[in-house]
Amino acid sequence: MKESILDVLLYLFEHYFSEEGSLARDRDSLQSGLIQAGFSPTEINKAFDWLDGLEAERPSVHLPRLNLPVRQFHGPELDRLDVDCRGFLLFLEQHGVLDPDQRELVIERAMALDQEELDLDDLKWVVLMVLFNRPGAEAAYAWMETQMFSDEPESLH
Repeated sequence: MKESILDVLLYLFEHYFSEEGSLARDRDSLQSGLIQAGFSPTEINKAFDWLDGLEAERPSVHLPRLNLPVRQFHGPELDRLDVDCRGFLLFLEQHGVLDPDQRELVIERAMALDQEELDLDDLKWVVLMVLFNRPGAEAAYAWMETQMFSDEPESLH
């Protein structure tokens, strides 16, 4: 089975994340469950490292939103995040779904996936996982979840 860190993360997200934003079990039992589901220990460990990186980026203080310049992408970011992904990030930020700190965390976590290229669906999952892990982002998470799982996406207010 060709698997990626994102495959493991999505499986964890769909099967083990609780409503409170934490994993329902300890790592050893999670790893056993993931191995039984067919994931390799190497990819499981990479996924746990990815989650540790997400947890390490908890916000300390939110600064008020200023008229900041547009984010410029460079080198590896341009290689991995196509124009649709970059446009989607800009859309989310312009509409208040992501703040600049969250946008940077999404980019950092997307780059940490160790994939040569991410498509828009992959990026949406990264956004959802980042918002799920951020205190105070419940409304943005709910909106993003609606966009991903609804037949008719909601408009932003």
